[in-house]
Amino acid sequence: MNQHDAQTAVSVRANDSARLVVRGIGLNTVLAAVKLAGGIFGHTYALVADAAESMLDILSSTLVWAGFRVAARPPDANHPYGHGKAEPLAGLTVALFIFVIAGWVALHAIREIITPHTGPAWWTLVILAGVIVAKIGFSRRLSMAGEAVGSTALDIEAMHHWSDAVTSGAANRASELL
Repeated sequence: MNQHDAQTAVSVRANDSARLVVRGIGLNTVLAAVKLAGGIFGHTYALVADAAESMLDILSSTLVWAGFRVAARPPDANHPYGHGKAEPLAGLTVALFIFVIAGWVALHAIREIITPHTGPAWWTLVILAGVIVAKIGFSRRLSMAGEAVGSTALDIEAMHHWSDAVTSGAANRASELL
C-alpha cells in the first residue's frame, strides 16, 4: 500500500468515526434534556447531576470528533505523513478530562451524601432504565466500530458511554437509599 492509499484509508476511517461520534453527541444531548427534566420534576438531584455529566460528555465527545476531523486531513508540508496522530491525542485528552471530572464529581458527591434530600419520584426509575439501555447499546456499537477499524479514540468513547451507564445506575440507586 502506498502513502496515498494509506492516507485515504485513514481519512475514510476518521470521517466514518467522526460521524459515529456525532451520533453519540446527539444521544447525549437528548439524554441530558430528559435527565434534567426528570431530575427537576422528579425531585432527584442524582438525575440533575447526571444531566450535567451528560453535558460534559458532549464536550469530551466534541474533542474526539475534532481529533477525527484533524486526522482526516491530507498530508501537508508540515505533516508529510498526514495528521493521523490527532486521533490518539484526542483519546488521551478525553481520558485525562474524564479523570479530572471524576475527581470533581467525587468531591461534590461527598457533599451531597451528607446533605439530606427528599426521595425521588417513582417514575424517575423509568428514565434511569431508558438511559442505561441507550448508553449500553451505544457503547457496544462504538466498541464494535473501534475494534473493526482499530481506533483507540472510539474504544475510549465506548468505555466512556459504558461507564456513564454504570454511574447513572449507581448514582440514582444511591439517591434512593439515602
